[in-house]
Amino acid sequence: MKKAKEFDFSKARRVTAQETLAFKKAIETTFHVKRPSRGRPPKGLDKYRDVHIRLHPKALEWAHAQAKHRGIGYQTFINEILLHRATGGHAHNSSGPHK
Repeated sequence: MKKAKEFDFSKARRVTAQETLAFKKAIETTFHVKRPSRGRPPKGLDKYRDVHIRLHPKALEWAHAQAKHRGIGYQTFINEILLHRATGGHAHNSSGPHK
């Protein structure tokens, strides 16, 4: 394949919506995996609220380290810790057990 700088874009065309749908179906059929939809997920009754809080730098550093260790975002980690505490340890944890 030619490098992007060498490609003659004058002959290129946009992919149609029908072609995109056909590609999506082909990927799902071939790999038996449904591709996730793009964009923001629909909000339900338990939608998240956007809040801004100030945290001590050491607490934030700890949250970052713990989240990195678990392979999740630090805001997700903080939310899970608070939800776990608020529900007395009965909160659903979507990213596995604490480490």
